[in-house]
Amino acid sequence: MKIMKKYLFVAILLRDLSTFSQGLPIVSCAESSTSNSNFSKAKQLQQALDEITRLSVPGISMAIYSPEGWWLGSSGFAKIEDQTPMQNCHLLYSQSVAKLYLAVGILKLVEEGKIELDASMTKYLPQKYRRYIADSTKITVRMLMNHTSGIPEYNFAPAYVSKLLQHPEYDFMQEEYLAYIKGKPLDFPPGSKYAYRNTNYVILSLIADSITGDHAKWITEKIFKPLDLTNTFYRYEPGYLTYTNLVNSYWDRHGDGAIENISALQRNNVACLYGDDGIVATPEDYVKFLKGLMEGKLLAASSMEQMKTFVKDKKGNPTYGLGLDYNITSGQISYGHSGGGIAAGCQLYYFPEKNVYYFIGINLGTITDSPLHVAVEKTLNEIYGILLR
Repeated sequence: MKIMKKYLFVAILLRDLSTFSQGLPIVSCAESSTSNSNFSKAKQLQQALDEITRLSVPGISMAIYSPEGWWLGSSGFAKIEDQTPMQNCHLLYSQSVAKLYLAVGILKLVEEGKIELDASMTKYLPQKYRRYIADSTKITVRMLMNHTSGIPEYNFAPAYVSKLLQHPEYDFMQEEYLAYIKGKPLDFPPGSKYAYRNTNYVILSLIADSITGDHAKWITEKIFKPLDLTNTFYRYEPGYLTYTNLVNSYWDRHGDGAIENISALQRNNVACLYGDDGIVATPEDYVKFLKGLMEGKLLAASSMEQMKTFVKDKKGNPTYGLGLDYNITSGQISYGHSGGGIAAGCQLYYFPEKNVYYFIGINLGTITDSPLHVAVEKTLNEIYGILLR
């Protein structure tokens, strides 16, 4: 299983962020009533979650849908400072899992005849954005979606990371991210290989904006509402990211196992992300989304076939489709996406052979090296074993 992709260049993460070492208000919430109290693996899974928080991860929450129905579990704290327990009704950050939602939104536009996957992205991307991208006419929409475009990563620009950390309240716009790659050559010829790049999905959000007027509203109308995802929020929902059931966020800044509350920085960073990040939801809603997608409630069979056309990694193994990650865990194929950020990490996957869906999320950053991550990975592998046997 690919563990929570890193998405920020972190060479200067040790700068003083003491003014943002503070928590945000959070309240306890009403637990979901869908969980099966007789779920056969409940005790083992809860023990595994408790082990992860015993090892100093602040909080963790999980949702599973299997032939036995729903099981929801959580452990630790949504906010350590006031001992607010983590609950399955708390909102967790999606990080890069949001790419899968945008990919569905793009494919809905394909189904409506408004986008052709193999047309140049310049057919849909406004001229004012094309100037930032080298050889833009050679890059198709499909290449953006499956990360074979060769476009450089904006997160790798030291100037971007400096501004993010030195001015954490600054509101980045999509065009500013592209400015960090202006004048840079492509990393490789378009379509020649796979390299995961957040920039691809920023561009896709701009394309969706140019066609729909507001890609976030489009996602709400075409995904959230049809699946009744009332606990899922992106940029279009009122009060975005000010919800009192949104978890506080932590990181191990110095890699020494000591965690700090950086909720304000996390929230402000996510509020400025478009297409490649930005969604918050409850664990149950994340699973409802993936379940609805895999059951054909969002896309036509032909679109799902396109989504599941996986490009290969440098070892020749299938790795990524159109916004859809491909993994093999304990000998089992899984589809979904993972996400990681400065103060959160999560996984959302479906195991078709077992008909098992799961989401697991933590409110601890995954992009700085920490001894805490080693313990989490070990226990996550135990969770996969429990789920799949």
